[in-house]
This record gives sequence, structure tokens and C-alpha cells, in this order.
Amino acid sequence: MKVSELPYERVTIEEVKEKLPQLVERIRSAKSVEEVLAAREDYRAFQKRFYTNASLASMRYTINTVDEFYVAENEYYDEIGPEAQALAQEYAKAMLESPFRPELEEKLGTLVFRQWEIELKSMSPAIIEDMVEENKVVMEYSKLMAGMDFEFRGETMPRSVLMGFAKSEDRATRKECYEALGRGLAAHSAELDDIFDRLVHIRDRMAKKMGYKNFVELGYYRMGRLAYGEEDIKVFRENILKDIVPVVAKLRLENAKKLGIEGDFMIYDNDVVIPGGDPKPLGKEAIFKAAKEMYHAMGEETGRFIDMMMEAEAFDVDSRKNKWGGGYCTAFELYKQPFILANFNGTAGDVDVMTHEAGHALNAWFTFDNEPFEAQMGMETAETHSMSMEFFAWPYMDKFFGDRAADYRFMHALDALTFIPYGTIVDYYQHLVYENPDMTPAERKACWNELEAKFRPWISTKGIPYIEEGTRWQYQMHIYESPFYYIDYVLAQTAAFEFLLASQEDYDDAFRRYIALSKKGGTELWPQLLEEAGLASPFTPGALAEVAGKVEKLLESIR
Repeated sequence: MKVSELPYERVTIEEVKEKLPQLVERIRSAKSVEEVLAAREDYRAFQKRFYTNASLASMRYTINTVDEFYVAENEYYDEIGPEAQALAQEYAKAMLESPFRPELEEKLGTLVFRQWEIELKSMSPAIIEDMVEENKVVMEYSKLMAGMDFEFRGETMPRSVLMGFAKSEDRATRKECYEALGRGLAAHSAELDDIFDRLVHIRDRMAKKMGYKNFVELGYYRMGRLAYGEEDIKVFRENILKDIVPVVAKLRLENAKKLGIEGDFMIYDNDVVIPGGDPKPLGKEAIFKAAKEMYHAMGEETGRFIDMMMEAEAFDVDSRKNKWGGGYCTAFELYKQPFILANFNGTAGDVDVMTHEAGHALNAWFTFDNEPFEAQMGMETAETHSMSMEFFAWPYMDKFFGDRAADYRFMHALDALTFIPYGTIVDYYQHLVYENPDMTPAERKACWNELEAKFRPWISTKGIPYIEEGTRWQYQMHIYESPFYYIDYVLAQTAAFEFLLASQEDYDDAFRRYIALSKKGGTELWPQLLEEAGLASPFTPGALAEVAGKVEKLLESIR
């Protein structure tokens, strides 16, 4: 069945309030472990139906943010979501408190029980109204960004199209692009400041109602983190500052000379790597054809996966007004169907959709039937699947870029290494903001610029309208929509680089280990998955020094 044909039916809060308490009571009154597991099966079926329909509503809203029906449906799930989550917590409590817990842990594993314990710390009925308000404000931001227009050389376009010019080989064009970006954002400055200020205070209020010092602790619980905490991230951050930042600064400034850049290395120079212009893919149809050939060449399983995605038309990649401006992979569990949304703009980023997002989709396809259904993988695990697939696609890049495949590999690796300091800024910034929720908008912008100077010292924003004030974060949608998610990309990037280095020595062995990791889904914690895949943990001091050195040598060999 094509994704466009998947049936949608609203699951009402009235049905949730009727069904979940009945299932919880069955678990609490069960006379045997078999009765608990039977009730759990019915709970699973209901939850799959609820979340599949919620995901369908969300997806159909993002492909057209002015579709009145799905705008209303998406808003409905945002409104009832917190209450539904509170009712689902009663299920978690019942499972945790079951007298048959030892037998249940033997059947389901201990990890899901630890996740339920974290879930109970992530929300409370006392903050339901705040969560509803938070969802509404996030939606306000999403609509603002989706509908935002930018004027560039006499034309009006969405940001996704505008940023295609940031990859131009012509420096003047890139500068104009960023100037247009800054002017367009500046026109909405008051709204962007106000929306974020409200979100910070709503989230701070929720945390304090639950007895936490600030939103940072609650934010970690909301991300379901079991594998690491704030202290681990501090070590990771220092590893990046000590071992990654100097290598990136050296490589980018060396590369700037090859690009003919004199004087300051500007923010609009950071999007281009290859002299004469970064490689561009051969076009939309060619990208899809190449992706199909690539996944069939990788193996029988990956071949069946891409055939399924193509037959289901499980992609929406065309940029257009009123379409959500980012990219994602989601899944409709009831139908065992992944789906990918993106905004093609003619740059190499279009190919990343067929590698990064397809890495997510492949993992979803592998794990729809994993036990236990409730076990949720950490986002660092999910992003390891996607970022690693980007690198495993390297041998097939000639299919996407022709004789510029080597240029792509150099650009991709340097961009990926460059991303690590940026992603660290995004996460560190959120820690500082939520630890100091009463910062003014001006103080928040100054804070961003201080972090930029520390983690990306090679870049200048001087003279770029609005951006120079410290506002780059305002179009990083995760900061508004998914607090504390972003460090997961950074952690995953370090693991992906380890897979890349391993693939340079023995591709088949590295890919086998990658597929094994992906198939485990959320059944194990990330550090354990890394260890089983033969990868190192990034949480020990100095852990990234060897990776940084080897990636630098790899880049030199490609160049």
C-alpha cells in the first residue's frame, strides 16, 4: 500500500481514557504472568493504533502546513498527548509494581523496566496543562518557519531553497544568500525571541513543579537517557574542545587557501569545501535510481528494503511553500512502514536523504517486530544508524556524482568533522539557557556568540545582517522543538567516524557489524552496542584524539 493511501482515523482521548485504565486494571489484578502478558499484548495493539494515527496526522500536516484537516488533527494530538502520556504512565507503574516483575524481566529484559522508571520521572499530571501549552508554542514556531519567505535577487523563496545558494562556488552569491537569510529572519526577530522566551519559561516552570532545580534534569529524563548523564557530556565536550576543534580549525583554514579565500573566513564560506564549487548530484530521478542500485549492491536485505520504500512511495522530497522546512524519517508501526520527508535543493544534501534518513528507515524496517515493543532506543543510537549509513554509501558515490565522487567524499568527511563542534555548541547553549532561564534575548544572543568563538574560532559572522548578533540558533529547529536532542547527533557522528575508519580497512566486516547493531534497535544501551560492534566510548578523557588524527590523515589521502 502506498503511504498516501494509508487509512487515517482519529483515536480520541475518550477512547484512551476508557481503554488504558481497563488494561492497567487487568495487569494489576492478574493472577499469573501469562495474564499480565495477555493484557500487555492488548496494550501494545492499542498503542500502535494510537501512535500510528498520530504519526500520520503529523506527517500529513508537515507536507502541507495549511491543510486545515490535518492542521486540526495534529493540534488535537498535541492537545491530548500529555493526558494520554499520563494515562500511559499508569501502565508503566503497573508493570513496575507487578508481583510478577522477576518473571516479566526474564521475558522482556531489564532495560525496558529501567526505561519505565525514567519515564515516570519525565512527566507528572501536575504539568499536563504546561505540556499542552508547550506543544501549542512549538506549533507556533513550526508554522512561522514553514511560512517564512526570503527575498533573493528579486525572487521570493522558502529557506530550504534559499540555502541552496549557500553552496555556490561564487563567494559573492554565498554572501548575498546569507544577507538575505539575515534580513528575512530579522523581519521576524520579535516573534522568534518571544516564542523561545515563552518556551524556556514554560519548560522551567514544568521542571520546578516536579521538584527539579531547572529544566536540564527534566530535559534529560524526557530524552529517556540511561546511557550517560550531564557529567559524561561535560567530558565529551572537553574531548571535542581539546582534540576535534584544533583539527577542524586547521583543516578549514588550510582549505580556505585552496578556495582562494583571503582575510576572514566567513560563515558563508563554511558551506563550501571544494575549489570551483562543491559537487552536485545528477538530479532527483538520478538520485533515486542510484539509491536503488546502491542498496541492492549492499546486500539482499537492503535491496528488499529500498524496493519496499519505492513501491510504497515513502518519500516526499520536493521543496515547496507551506511544507515543513526540515527533514525526518518517521514510521507507521501499524503498517510496518517507514516514511522520509526532505526538501531537495540541488545540493549534495539531497543525497544525504538517501543515506542518512534511509539509515533511519532501514533500522525501523529491521526492528518493527523486536521485543519488547516498548523498548525505546536512545536518539544517539538512532542517529548512529543514520550517520553511519552515510559513510557506508561512500563506495557507491560515483552513482550519484559521477566523476566527482572523490570530491564528495572529501567534502562529506570534512563537513561531518566540522559539524561536531557546531553540534556541541547547540547542546551547550541549551544547558546554559535552561540553567539561566531569565536571560534576556540580548543575553542569549551574546551567549551564542561566546560559544561560537570558543568552538568555531575559524568563523566570522561580522557584517552579516542579524546573524552577527548571535542568532544562528534561531533557525536550528531542534532548539525550539526538541530540547537536548542535538548532542545525540554529535555522539553518533563520532561512532560513525569509527565505522568509516573500520570500513577503510575491511568494508564487509564493518558493514556486517553495522547491520548487527541496527537490528538490535533499542534492546541494548548505546555503550553496550558500541562495545559489541568493536567501537570505543567517547566518554573517557582523550577518547577522540585517535579518531581526530586518523580522520585528518584520511582527508589528506583523499585530497
